[in-house]
Amino acid sequence: MTEQGTGGSEHSRPVTFGPERRFSRTDRAPRSVPPTLTSMSVDIDAHTETSVAQTSAPVLPRAEILGVPLALTDYEGAMDWMDAVIAGGHRACLSAAAVHLVMVAQEDDETREAVLRTMTVPDGQPLVWALRALGHPEASRVYGPDLMARYCERSATTGVRMFLYGGRTQEALIQLHDALCERYPGLRIVGGYSPPFRALDEEEQHEVAAAINASNADIVWVGTGQPKQEKWMAEMRERLDAPILAGVGAAFDFHAGIVPQAPAWMQRVGLEWSYRLAREPRRLWRRYARYNPRFVAGFLRQYLAHRRGG
Repeated sequence: MTEQGTGGSEHSRPVTFGPERRFSRTDRAPRSVPPTLTSMSVDIDAHTETSVAQTSAPVLPRAEILGVPLALTDYEGAMDWMDAVIAGGHRACLSAAAVHLVMVAQEDDETREAVLRTMTVPDGQPLVWALRALGHPEASRVYGPDLMARYCERSATTGVRMFLYGGRTQEALIQLHDALCERYPGLRIVGGYSPPFRALDEEEQHEVAAAINASNADIVWVGTGQPKQEKWMAEMRERLDAPILAGVGAAFDFHAGIVPQAPAWMQRVGLEWSYRLAREPRRLWRRYARYNPRFVAGFLRQYLAHRRGG
């Protein structure tokens, strides 16, 4: 997903609730010490150490575009992977990547390290075309908002517990909660937090981690925009008990009904970026002017090297 300017007010706090409770603007998260983590963080390639009692999380087949590994899967495969991570008690991060994230990873070491520790699916249609051009006809788009919607639909039956981290404001987060619960009866959303635009201090990070862990969430949906959400997931992975941290960017705004999505036909032909640019030119024109040509040039070099080596 492309980056969005999300973040709550300076005084927003995590909220947790049971099936009968709704979000409250005045709720406060517990300030108790989070439960001791029973195992080390596990990423999809076992780059980090793990406890002897925990095996590696399952891995999807992947191929690289400009050094970023992208999963060769579809929606069902991605959701089955998520179920397997949760059922196995593993810990992993998932991100739906657009061209923007791939290109930022070329320039920013922190973003690149975070992405390499994440199971990344191709959110952008140009990334799918690039994978197919390199000889991977099975490559399929896994669009972040659709993945979130489909997994919510599945989870309304399976009982997976969800925490929402992101949203423009706490009110927008409540709007998202209400929309999802109305659309998918039985969905278990056990907490949420709309963070401020600024970075959280250590006390706030502790508070957020304590609230998420106390909620017993199985998955934390993260909607703060790329690459901010990937960096947050990498930083918080070892603090959080939830098996999956999933970055889906603007999906929060889309599902809350705050921002309209591009028509399906524009998504299919890879013109979603032009739709978003037309709606938010001041925010997006520099990004697209900078990264789109660089992506084309960089992938052309990779494609030519692939043809020479093939």
